[in-house]
Amino acid sequence: MKYVKQLISESIKVKQDLLEDEKLMQEICTINALLKSRFTSGNKLLLCGNGGSASDAQHIAAEFSGRFKLDRKALFAEALHVNGSALTSIANDYGYDEIYSRMLESKGKKDDVLIAISTSGNSENIVKAVAKAKEIGITVIGMTGRNEGKIDQHCDHLLKVPSDNTPRIQETHILIGHIICEMVEMKLFDPK
Repeated sequence: MKYVKQLISESIKVKQDLLEDEKLMQEICTINALLKSRFTSGNKLLLCGNGGSASDAQHIAAEFSGRFKLDRKALFAEALHVNGSALTSIANDYGYDEIYSRMLESKGKKDDVLIAISTSGNSENIVKAVAKAKEIGITVIGMTGRNEGKIDQHCDHLLKVPSDNTPRIQETHILIGHIICEMVEMKLFDPK
């Protein structure tokens, strides 16, 4: 039981550190305004990640395209890895590092938004996706951990979770994703 409590305490500490990071709080608010504007203009939200971060990308996309709290119009949000045939054919023909950049080339348009999730910020397929997004004119939101990553300098907005522990980073990415979903939903569909 002591170990369970220790893990819960670690998770709480990361979230407390997040709460006390005013710059990060402001960045979340800025991203909410950006997404509201882009959805209003008919742009898409695309997401990518590997492993648990791919699951997080799919989870966040589902909250936007389905619903979060409100019954409302669907918003276009898609995790780029959900088409298994495209994923495996691109990996086979071009290499795994190219999967997301290739998918962005086919799906992304100027002024769309990409949320690139990588706990390290160094996953090569995410690095290449960010580069392709910038080339197309897609706004990039990076979600990473505390340590410096290759994508950091190339993101328009960067949400760096104050931790270097992968499970705690991923737990906090979902918290941030939920906050963003709720705020965007409220601004678009319940602007009280």
